Amino acid sequence: MISRDQRTPFSEWWWTVDRVLLVALIALMLAGVILSLAASPPVATRIGLDPFHFFNRHVLFLFPSIVVLIGVSFLSPRQIRRSALVVFALSVALIAATLLIGPEVKGARRWITLVGINIQASEIAKPSFVILAAWLFSEAARRPEMPATSMAMMLLLTLVSLLVMEPDFGQTMLITMVWGSLFFIAGMRVIWVFGLGATAAGGLFAAYLLVPHVAGRIKRFMNPASGDTFQVDMASEAFSNGGWFGLGPGEGIAKRSLPDSHTDFVFAVAGEEFGIVLCLALLALFAFIVLRTLSRAYRSEDLFSRFAASGLAILFGIQAGINMAVNLQLIPAKGMTLPFISYGGSSMVSLAYGVGMMLALTRQRPKTEVNAIEAAGSYA
Repeated sequence: MISRDQRTPFSEWWWTVDRVLLVALIALMLAGVILSLAASPPVATRIGLDPFHFFNRHVLFLFPSIVVLIGVSFLSPRQIRRSALVVFALSVALIAATLLIGPEVKGARRWITLVGINIQASEIAKPSFVILAAWLFSEAARRPEMPATSMAMMLLLTLVSLLVMEPDFGQTMLITMVWGSLFFIAGMRVIWVFGLGATAAGGLFAAYLLVPHVAGRIKRFMNPASGDTFQVDMASEAFSNGGWFGLGPGEGIAKRSLPDSHTDFVFAVAGEEFGIVLCLALLALFAFIVLRTLSRAYRSEDLFSRFAASGLAILFGIQAGINMAVNLQLIPAKGMTLPFISYGGSSMVSLAYGVGMMLALTRQRPKTEVNAIEAAGSYA
């Protein structure tokens, strides 16, 4: 047992961190391991790799992710701001490098290889972007004379411009939704929120008119007969085959044909092999993590911690929601990983960084420490 009387960094972390939230995150990671084992072997075999290639790499990525998650959860709000500034600057540089030298795959440049490792820099940028936006909005609330809101707008435009050039409209939509949520939480006038929504809708319409693959996905969603809907059709069939309790581990049929059964459509594999009951349990687990974080954030007296933890929770929840909605054919198809469930090293490590900051920002801190944070809040 760890005594409350001990004054070590670990003991202080243990008694202040939200252990219930930590257990929920670990449970989600374990579910990801099980579903990776269920979904990835047919994909690996189909492309000539060892059957457990993707599963082994998923487990391999899990270890640094856990280290990042726990390590980041020890940080103070000031350290979080500083780390986010560095991470965001590096990720923007990597996105720019990707646009210049990254390989083009299906008409997009989203990956860059460094020292033999494929990196999707846009994944790394997301949690650090949320932290910087939350910091600027907290400064705008604390010091109205500071042009922090304009700076937050420039931050959004910078990242969105880079993502559109890749192009990656799914990440663009996700980033814009999270930024808009923070804008609203920060107490900005509703007219500005509606204005942002109208601008986003205009951008989506422009993408529909100017970008063929965006138009194609929307048309296939509205009229399945207008194009190839093989993956989403197979996903729907998987849920139908699985019923309430599933066909059993390893008995799924859809994963033998789905090219992305271990990434974008792992939720469909879960539905077929383990049933709707497991899917509802996963949905409940995601909802619990988001609502628990929002509840803890609401009780925080530090504006930055409140905004940042809320933004990270919203980012986590919207990303999960988009993936599950695509699997259920509720929205047009979009490549978006299911947090800690889908295969993907960049996604897993960046998510660990984000939820590590969630844990750090929702730790219980003495009143004197909160006052010190507020007093020093104007400085990175």
